[in-house]
Amino acid sequence: MSTPVPPEKLSRRQQLVQTYKMARKSDTRIGLWMLGAFLLGFAVGFGIFWILPGSGVLGLVLSVVGGLLIGFLAMMIIFGRRAQAAAFNQMNGQPGAAAAALGMLRRGWKTEPAVGFTKQQDVVHRVVGPPGIVLVGEGSPTRVKQLLINERRKHSRVCPDTPIHEVVCGDGEGQVPLNKLLKHVTKLGKNIKGAQMTDVLGRLRALDATRGNTPIPKGPMPTSMKGQRGNLRGR
Repeated sequence: MSTPVPPEKLSRRQQLVQTYKMARKSDTRIGLWMLGAFLLGFAVGFGIFWILPGSGVLGLVLSVVGGLLIGFLAMMIIFGRRAQAAAFNQMNGQPGAAAAALGMLRRGWKTEPAVGFTKQQDVVHRVVGPPGIVLVGEGSPTRVKQLLINERRKHSRVCPDTPIHEVVCGDGEGQVPLNKLLKHVTKLGKNIKGAQMTDVLGRLRALDATRGNTPIPKGPMPTSMKGQRGNLRGR
C-alpha cells in the first residue's frame, strides 16, 4: 500500500482537486454552483468589456478574456465558501473540531490546540491574535466552564495586562457554533499589536513549558484539508 503524500507537498492543482473531492462528499451540488458562478461571471465580464471603447476582433477578444477572468474569479469564490462550509459540516461534533477550525485563521494569529484538557477529552484551545488571548473550549459545558476558569487563572498570572477572552464552541445556549467560530474570534477587537504579541507569546511559552504532554484528540480535519487553509480563504 502506497503512503499518502502529505497535502502540503502537493502542487496547487492537486490540493484544489483534493479539496473539491472532500467538499463534494457532503455538498453534491458544489460543481453546479461553481459552473453557475462561472457562467454568470463570464456573462457579466463579457458585457462590461463589450461596452468599453473598441470594436471588431480586438473588442471581441478583450470581451472574451475579461469574461473568462471574472468567471474564473467568481467560480473560485463560490468554491472557497462552499468547501469551507462542507469542511465545517464534516468536522462538527467531532473531538478537536474547534482546533481544526481555528487552524484556518490567517497570518497574525497563533493557535495552540489543547492547552487544557480532561480525561473525558474536554479541551481548551488557545489563540493569540489582535484581540489578545482567546481561550476556546469544547466538550461538556459543565466541565469546560471549570476548565476555562482554571486556564484563565494560569494565563492571567503570566500575562496580567493582556485581555483574555473565553469562548465555548458548541450548539447550546451561550455557545458559538463551529461554522461561526472564526468570525466570532476575529471580531473580538484589536487590543495588541505585533511587538506586544511577541512578548505575550514568549510569556506563554514559559507557561507551556511547565505543562505535561497533552493528549490532543485525533483531529477531525480531513486529510485533504491539511494544507488547504489558503484555498478555503480564497487565496
